[in-house]
Amino acid sequence: MPYHLVNPVKVRMKESDKGSIYQSIVALGFRSRQINDDIKAQIEEELHDVIDTSDTEGVNFDQIAISRKYDTLPKPTFIAMKEIFEERLKYELPVKEEIEEE
Repeated sequence: MPYHLVNPVKVRMKESDKGSIYQSIVALGFRSRQINDDIKAQIEEELHDVIDTSDTEGVNFDQIAISRKYDTLPKPTFIAMKEIFEERLKYELPVKEEIEEE
């Protein structure tokens, strides 16, 4: 399993230039949920093609192979943190005053 090192101090220092750390955490949460949903959709798409053998007592090796493939992926939060750190994630959260105007 690959090792992913995320240094919270670097992320905090990087994001402090943009404003509130809270906004960075909220954006990180939104992005990690998007990544998780994408991974889940990919798994469901691959499992759709696998023949279900739950009625028999055998092991379905195709399902196991797909599971192992996705077990090696880093967690969605780590992927999102890496995107923020590498400045590949651009976000703008609405300010409270903008929400009240709508």
